Amino acid sequence: MEANKRTYKPRKRRSTTKQKRCSSLSALLSRHPRAVWWTSSAVLICVYVWAFYTYFVSPTGFRWRALFGDTNYPAGYEIHGIDISHYQGKIDWDKLRDSNIEGYPLRFVMIKSTEGSSRTDNRFKENFRQAREHGLIRGAYHFWSNKSSARDQAYFFLKQVRLEDGDLPPVLDVEHKPQDRNVEDFQRDILTWLHIVEDKYHVKPIIYTYYKFKESYLNAPVFDDYPYWIAHYYVDKVEYKGTWHFWQHTDVGQLPGIKGYVDFNIFNGSFYALKKLTIGNQD
Repeated sequence: MEANKRTYKPRKRRSTTKQKRCSSLSALLSRHPRAVWWTSSAVLICVYVWAFYTYFVSPTGFRWRALFGDTNYPAGYEIHGIDISHYQGKIDWDKLRDSNIEGYPLRFVMIKSTEGSSRTDNRFKENFRQAREHGLIRGAYHFWSNKSSARDQAYFFLKQVRLEDGDLPPVLDVEHKPQDRNVEDFQRDILTWLHIVEDKYHVKPIIYTYYKFKESYLNAPVFDDYPYWIAHYYVDKVEYKGTWHFWQHTDVGQLPGIKGYVDFNIFNGSFYALKKLTIGNQD
């Protein structure tokens, strides 16, 4: 019996495909470490650029400054203005009052006041006061937030802002639609804000948004009853076919009294028409 027993010898394991790949990768890393490092870096940079563009640049592409060329000034318009917020920092209003755009005096200034249902621009009160004291037609805009209800935002704006006769109508700056709201519900929210504020001042508020957003989400006929302030950069003329009152045509304007860049706007009409648009002067 003992003689018939076979001696057991363990078989050598064959290298698996996975093991071979690991060995090949290790060999590649050891032979060409610099090339592998550069390739990996390039891939990571491409992924970063794609993610940055997709989630930060694309949604608000109209606000990203052009990196080439000079600022273009629309021809045929005489009434120029700017819009400001805390981003412009402390403004020298004496210098700003005496400035001009393409030879035309500065006539109006739109000022950020509030955002959502709890945030006030920390330079609003100062900017709002200085604008009137320096003889500029002023307006106040509320930046729409998808995190607060339309009613809360409207009443917060009315609590923080006291518009007077001679001021431009209140402005709603809306640039984003919540993903969990359909277009009809979103439009109803916007109209809620507009109606509440209109009941207070008895004038139609101005709607600010960019061209593609208006076409996509605010294209219902009811919104055509409101003065439209369009943001459309780096074009020779407004492509929007409907009626518009203001055009924010660049975000790289520069004026004495303001450090850095500021948005430039034009009014689609005469100075008399601009004054007729203000609170207390509408027929």
